[in-house]
Amino acid sequence: MPQEPRDPHPAPQAAVVVIGYDDRAHVAEAVRSALAQGPAVAEVVAVDDGSTDGSAGLLARLAGREPRLRVVRREVNSGGCGSPRNAGIDAVTAPYVMFLDSDDVLPPGAVDALLTAATEAHAEVAGGLCVRREQPSGREQPWQAFLYPAHRVLDRPDRLPRLVHDTLCVNKLYRTGFLRDHGIRFPEGRFRYEDFVFTARVLAASPRIVLVPDRVYVWQVRRSAGRLSLSLDRERVENWAARVEACALAYDILLGAGQKELARAARAKFLDHELRMYARELGLRDADHRRAWWTLTRQYLACYDDADWEPDPIAPGRLLARVLLASPEPRDLPRLRELAARPARLLPPYARTADGVPVWSPDLPQVSLGPLLTRPVPVLPLAVDAELRPRARASPLRLRLHELYGRVAGAAPVEVDVAWHGREDGRTRGRTTATLTPSGPAVWSAEVPVDLAGLGSGVWDLGLTLRFADGGRRTVTAHARTGAGRLRRRALPSAAHGVLLAHPYATHSGALALRVASGARGVLDVARGRLRRRLLHWDPDRPTS
Repeated sequence: MPQEPRDPHPAPQAAVVVIGYDDRAHVAEAVRSALAQGPAVAEVVAVDDGSTDGSAGLLARLAGREPRLRVVRREVNSGGCGSPRNAGIDAVTAPYVMFLDSDDVLPPGAVDALLTAATEAHAEVAGGLCVRREQPSGREQPWQAFLYPAHRVLDRPDRLPRLVHDTLCVNKLYRTGFLRDHGIRFPEGRFRYEDFVFTARVLAASPRIVLVPDRVYVWQVRRSAGRLSLSLDRERVENWAARVEACALAYDILLGAGQKELARAARAKFLDHELRMYARELGLRDADHRRAWWTLTRQYLACYDDADWEPDPIAPGRLLARVLLASPEPRDLPRLRELAARPARLLPPYARTADGVPVWSPDLPQVSLGPLLTRPVPVLPLAVDAELRPRARASPLRLRLHELYGRVAGAAPVEVDVAWHGREDGRTRGRTTATLTPSGPAVWSAEVPVDLAGLGSGVWDLGLTLRFADGGRRTVTAHARTGAGRLRRRALPSAAHGVLLAHPYATHSGALALRVASGARGVLDVARGRLRRRLLHWDPDRPTS
């Protein structure tokens, strides 16, 4: 008997809770993106968390024209995102609910995709792909895309422990009764990273989950905003303390519910994600911040047991954590920054004990690097450093690959593929291949000409693929060599553009990147941008010398 065609537009069963505080510039766009989802959305509940910028009045006017929109007004700001979301959960009447922040948007078809998947799979939770959209460039990057390659139904979350990596609550649709029956709510008040706790409570209740590859949420990142989002405001050590607290609470929730595999995965995620992300930026902070960060981290890592360091004790996050635990004071920050990069780079020096065992350093012999001797070369944290000297014609890019306890020589490096990847639009230019040749003790070198005019304006990240005689490959980024004017900005004559401004620089993780501005207008835009940043961070009380 032939199946009846499926209705592409589910019945109006979903509510969208939009939360906002003093975000009049964006909240209307968020609300409209929810209403534009079509008939599947039965109601949009906009929770204004005590705004003082006229947001509440704007929402009231929108509600006067749209019967599906209701406004919940909180008289006093809660200081976080949990309380307004809880108010939304209490207010909705639809069988399913999802969440939307006032500065983000739902892409067309998001609710249809999630609601159809949830109802067909009889799932309590449906999740889809979130993309981070950098503003104002519009560049998009998928969030935890490895979880959403195809449609998948999970009877319970421990079937896929890496679900703990997606701590967002906004790219998911929840059955309202499921949340209420299990008392699943967000932490109240001024609690940062409330998503971590809410997600842990959801997973602890062991729901049936369906995952779809559809884009269901656009997370708009505005790094130049006057008020950074809680997740981007990492300059104060209190941010790290809040993140550690949220991760610790999430672990306790999962472990307390008997979800041991998920709890273990959450601890592994902390090492691979949180620890590496903040370690990359630690060199940007002052000495007091670094000491406080180091102490907080060591206190939390001291709770880890032997099983938490398995199965790979020298995975970058685990190795970084072991160095922290072995030293009571901050140390080796530049080297730890490189180890925290993606992919990781383990820079020299490469120490050994008296009996030849590889170790982090002579004074930390307890941090063994012995497993490096048995790991496949394509997964090792190989170190390449790079130097680019901008020239009017071909600019030489000099690369050096370092030995790693004899493993590189054993694999016999032969070539390196070079490419420049545009950070704003993802385009790739300047592809070429060069031969790697021995150039000294434990070093292989290559030199590649770079056509700056051919790259054009933009920010370019250097990508490398090392090739070995046995056919193995390793994709890496390169450590930017500093000192002796190596990273100076240079204005160069250009036949095509009149003038080029080229600036090789080191990213937060120490990798070589390149900014290029072409033509007089491009150079002027760079000068204006530098002036604007200086004025933004200017402190009239700071001494000038």
